[in-house]
This record gives sequence, C-alpha cells and structure tokens, in this order.
Amino acid sequence: MSLRAVVHSNFCYYERAQALSWLRCVFLYTTHLLKNVTFMIYDNYCRPVLNLRISVTQKCDKHCPYCHREGERKSSTLMTVYEIVRIVRIAIRLGISRVKLTGGEPLLRREIVEIVGGINGLEGLTDLSMTTNGTYLKGLAKDLKKAGLNRVNVSLPTLYPEVYNDVMGGDLQDAIDGVKAAAKAGLRPVKVNMLVLKNVNDGEIDKMIQFAAETDTILQLIELEPINLSKKYYTRYHLSLDEIAKKLDKLASETKVRKYMQKRRVYVLPKVKVEVIRPIENTEFCANCTRIRVTSDGKLKPCLMRKDNLVDILTPMRNGVDDKKLTEIFIEAVNRREPYYRLSQLPKITA
Repeated sequence: MSLRAVVHSNFCYYERAQALSWLRCVFLYTTHLLKNVTFMIYDNYCRPVLNLRISVTQKCDKHCPYCHREGERKSSTLMTVYEIVRIVRIAIRLGISRVKLTGGEPLLRREIVEIVGGINGLEGLTDLSMTTNGTYLKGLAKDLKKAGLNRVNVSLPTLYPEVYNDVMGGDLQDAIDGVKAAAKAGLRPVKVNMLVLKNVNDGEIDKMIQFAAETDTILQLIELEPINLSKKYYTRYHLSLDEIAKKLDKLASETKVRKYMQKRRVYVLPKVKVEVIRPIENTEFCANCTRIRVTSDGKLKPCLMRKDNLVDILTPMRNGVDDKKLTEIFIEAVNRREPYYRLSQLPKITA
C-alpha cells in the first residue's frame, strides 16, 4: 500500500473534527516506516485495524437476553478449523496480529483446542485471547494454555447464585471455578466482564471489585448496548456508567487510557484494576475502533452495529480462490469500515 493510499484517502475524521492537520496521518505512517514497524492496514478514516474477533460457533449454554452474539443472527453454515486458521493467516499478513475467539460460547466448539493450536502456530500473531462464560474453563484451561491461548475474558454479571441463574442460567459456581482455573493455568490477565444492569446488579459493583482483587483478575464494567434488544428491555435495564466512572476516578491512584481500545479508561485502585466500557452513542469509541469481526458462517463484519455491509469470505474460499483473492476480499471489508457514531457528518476524503 502506497503512502498516498494510506494518507490521502484514509483520513481520520475524528482528528479532523478536532482541527488537527491531515499531516498527522503522514506522521503516523512515516513513523511506522522509520521504526520498521510491522505493516498496518487502515480504513478510510485513518483508523488502524489491529484486532480480529472471530466467532467459532453460535451455540451457547446460557440465555443472556443482552448477548449481541457479535452482531450475528443465524448461521447458515460453520467454518472448519482449517478455514478459521486460513482467514486468521490472511488477517495477520495485513498486520492484524491480535485475535479473540468468540461465539456463542467458544468452549462448546468441539475442536476449540485444535483451533487455538492452529492459530497459535501462525507467524506474526502477537496475542490470542477468548471471551467465554467460563462454565467449561475448569476442565479446559490447562489444555488451552498449552495449545497457545494467552488470556481470557469471563462473563460474570453477579456473585449471587439466584441472580446468575435468572440472568444467564446455570450454576454460578461453575463460572467462579472457571475464573480461578484460568488464573491458575496462566491465562493472564484474566478479565471478568460485568455487564451492568439497572436494578439487577448495579448494587454489586463494590463486591465485584473485591472479588477481582481476591482472584487477581481485572474487572471490566460494561454498559448495556442496544443491539438485538427491544426498546422496552433497553430502557428498563440500561444504566449510564458516568457516575460510576466518577467514583472510580476519585478512588484511583492512577487512570490510564488504552489508546487502541477505543481510549477506554483503566482505573488503578489499591489492589485491582477496573476498566469501564461505554460504547453507547460514543463517538470516541467509534473513532478509535480497531476491530473487524468474522461471523461463525464466514462473513467479514466491519461494524458490530450494522448488518448491511458484511463481506462473504467463506464462499469464495470454498470455491477455490487463492490467498491473493482472499486478501482483496479482506481489504474490501476494511474499506467498508466507518464510524457508526460520529462527531459530525464530515465526509471521508477520497481524492
């Protein structure tokens, strides 16, 4: 990709809205060249694409009403282990070196350890993680670590068995055992994902912080997203995390910003770290998005919030196209990425 292609047509609307010079993109690109940084692919808004989230199944043993399933509805087919690994290899060649396995519940995929091992064997991979409800982690954590999984995110909205069963279904202790098994196996950092629901678990945040400290994990507080939800459900359970963030800011000895993770805040408390994720109508979240997704039936998904711009990569693969063509298909998906929530309606620069 030429300098002109990266700088001239891939302009960052966020920085433009901040009245910064377009030379910022030139600086970023030339800095990467001078430092001999691995090739990075950018979308048409000057956002680097660094992370691949790939769904390995739509099956799940829970009934969480708020689960967005990576924006996927129903799967018409399922990628094989080879197809998953091949897609990841194409992504890595484009500079997308961080991979997260999702679902559904990825641990329900029979070949999950084989999938982890196949991806781990790819040159250029820098991070391989997984998001899970943790139910099956106790029995799989060691094998996953041995196969090359680096870390896990475990969904755990509550520490009360009754609430857990109401919200997710199943036995809370299985999830807690999974968190502990992951930490013991070395799948670190283990992150505990707590989706905050108004009048359901919002009174447990202090207790969850204590749990994270005791288990040597990182707590992620997540704001409810209006994806695949009725307006009634969203209105009833959505809680802004603004006040919680203000409280954490006062308690923290330090507040960090994760630059390539939507600039989310990390609050360093005396014995634990707490991250706050607020994507709702958040222009900063979209402006700093570095993700692209793959659905379990092999479609590249440029934006979680949209279902009208997917790019099918599995069908061409099964029809026998070579890696060059698959790379072109992947680039097409990257070119379809655009911020869902914007600071303004500034058009992208195309000439």
